Amino acid sequence: MSSSRSIVPDLRQYRVWFLTGSQGLYGEETLRQVAQQSQQVAEGLAGAADIPVTVEWKPVLTDPDAIRRAMLEANADDSVIGVITWMHTFSPAKMWIGGLDALQKPLLHLHTQANVALPWGEIDFDFMNLNQAAHGDREFGYIESRLGIPRTTVAGHVSDPTVTARVGSWARAAAGRAATRSLKLARFGDNMRYVAVTEGDKTEAEHVFGVQVNTWGVNELADAVHAVSDADADALVAEYLDLYEVVPELRPGGERAESLQYGAKIELGLRSFLEAGGFSAFTTSFEDLGALRQLPGLAVQRLMADGYGFGAEGDWKTAVLVRTAAVMGAGLPGGASLMEDYTYDMTPGKELILGAHMLEVSPSLSSQKASLEIHPLGIGGKEDPVRLVFTADPGPAIVVALSDVRERFRLVANVVENVELPAPMPNLPVGRAVWEPAPDFATSATCWLTAGAAHHTVMTNQVGVEVWRDFATMSKVELLVIDETTTVTGFEAELRGNAAYYRLAQGF
Repeated sequence: MSSSRSIVPDLRQYRVWFLTGSQGLYGEETLRQVAQQSQQVAEGLAGAADIPVTVEWKPVLTDPDAIRRAMLEANADDSVIGVITWMHTFSPAKMWIGGLDALQKPLLHLHTQANVALPWGEIDFDFMNLNQAAHGDREFGYIESRLGIPRTTVAGHVSDPTVTARVGSWARAAAGRAATRSLKLARFGDNMRYVAVTEGDKTEAEHVFGVQVNTWGVNELADAVHAVSDADADALVAEYLDLYEVVPELRPGGERAESLQYGAKIELGLRSFLEAGGFSAFTTSFEDLGALRQLPGLAVQRLMADGYGFGAEGDWKTAVLVRTAAVMGAGLPGGASLMEDYTYDMTPGKELILGAHMLEVSPSLSSQKASLEIHPLGIGGKEDPVRLVFTADPGPAIVVALSDVRERFRLVANVVENVELPAPMPNLPVGRAVWEPAPDFATSATCWLTAGAAHHTVMTNQVGVEVWRDFATMSKVELLVIDETTTVTGFEAELRGNAAYYRLAQGF
């Protein structure tokens, strides 16, 4: 459940340019037909309900200078998150070299044509000259491959829902890519001491993803928290009372009501700090709380539900993933959250993974009304923190981890199925999820460990593997997927092949 303060963008504000390739060889009449038909194709994409961004048709491109200028203009416009190309007629691909070299935005190559069925009895060579994307796009595909251009290729007619759905997945990935390119992330304190996987090369992350990762002392956050007035905190507590099942001891007049008021001050102070700095992701650490009286729990949960990225214990890489997933899933049911594989039910044939964290799991994973409670934490040496307690909705989901493997970043994704709690858990008062990993527990765990994937993940029940594949392609990072088709031997072979490929792809 999100508040009214969501920072998840309306994806319609993002534009994708539809660029059509042709040439002057066929004459002005043919080019007029090309323009008319390409506008119809673009309108088919623009009107598709499963394409969440604005598709904008651009005039037909017929020469190298116009192509290069179009790509440079796309690069310079922050509202343009990608381009779709289609070679309506035969567009000699050497014309596209300079433009493709210049393009810095994600690229989708749409292999389609204006008509669905062929009018067999009417076909003459005028028709053939006009409707020759079948080999125009093959010419274009050659030059994309020759130049090593990362792209997504979609084949089929735009009236086919599977085509528009695939374009929509790519568009969501492009929105995620745009989010990382402009992402500012605030770390309050450092990483949890001695932990390896939460470390990483922040300079390389800015080069690869665009994210700016910097650190602020936790007492700067504490100052913002302690500057919040009681009246403002009480107003937010009233909002909590409307949204959640608040336990009696935290309600106004309850014996621990002041703890909830302080939790509200943490949210207001943290939110004001992030808004003032233009941050859309952040980290905290229970080992570095300074003057804060509680580990931020409720505040973090609500900020994630509003679209902020978050990583616990200084894990900025997971914070990037949570923000990216929130943007890619904009407008869809569900949400994105920090998650951690905590413990297993290893009953043979019925294995389950129980995921949670100390406090910080987003209520956006659940459609049920959460319970707002207070309990001891046991670590951190601070006051008992307030938190939302719930279980993620049953249904398909995915967990994705980002690891720094020295010379590159690696994404690992596991397709999972969230399930109902097998039994009540009255003694674990946190947000949690229980899931069955694909293809089975042993294969999933073995492959995850073999890949060196992180123990912190983003869980999203909004977008699936297809979107993450496109995001990895756009970002030029490795992605390993564990799904229904995965075997340990095949996964190990992919790891070995990737090790050679990504090392060679970096050059010398």
